[in-house]
Amino acid sequence: MSDLAIVIVSFNARADLENCLTSLAAHPPSISHEVVVVDNASSDGSPDAARAAGVRVIALDENVGFAAANNAGIRATDSQLILLLNSDTIVPVGAIDALVGRLREVHDAAAAGPRLVNGHGQPELSFGPMLDPRREWSRKRTMTLIDRGDPPTLAWLRNETNRESFVDWITGACLLVWRKDALAAGLLDERFFLYMEDVDFCHSIRTLGRKILFTPAATVTHLRGRSRAAQPEASRRLYRTSHIAFYAKHHPLYRPLLWLYLRVKGEA
Repeated sequence: MSDLAIVIVSFNARADLENCLTSLAAHPPSISHEVVVVDNASSDGSPDAARAAGVRVIALDENVGFAAANNAGIRATDSQLILLLNSDTIVPVGAIDALVGRLREVHDAAAAGPRLVNGHGQPELSFGPMLDPRREWSRKRTMTLIDRGDPPTLAWLRNETNRESFVDWITGACLLVWRKDALAAGLLDERFFLYMEDVDFCHSIRTLGRKILFTPAATVTHLRGRSRAAQPEASRRLYRTSHIAFYAKHHPLYRPLLWLYLRVKGEA
């Protein structure tokens, strides 16, 4: 049994997957580990590329979604620690060891996420408070200001991502979790095909009295948005579906209002 299982879900992102696996091979964690690629029925040769890289491949017969594919990888491994890692990430030297080290040191924490930066080194807002309508509006406004390069907002972002803190959720792009806590939380909720599953998963962990840690002790590059750019309409549709499912589960009183809002916008 290895100490760490690195689970990477892949769907028609062969170039990104190859780059991610190359970075892991060049900068492997020092603890015993295995890398498992769960492929969601890709048509671009991703499973063969992963096999050529020497990692274990679970090739699914259909696209079951991000949450279900991650769960398949978790169930197929037996390590104490699990790292959910997006195929569009690049892992630098020492990053995984630093992340593992902080999770082991902070005993109240069940999961930990690193600082994520884009291809230009700009930090990403990869964590936050539990989402509700007000917080979601505030987050979207902040993201818009970040994308516009608003200096005060970028300064705030640098400050927030330079300090370690307990948060309500961390992105599933790079999420390290103790297996016992993942199992106690019921793994990822498979009703979320794509998007919102990480916020929901962290919420389930916190309801058990455990904490979620964001730490800048580790930094990972996240080439965010490349999959969405390749399939923009499908991505928007999947986001809307998961968005409505999230509100139905966590804020049922707001769900009809959200559906009406999307209907007026022509998105429901």
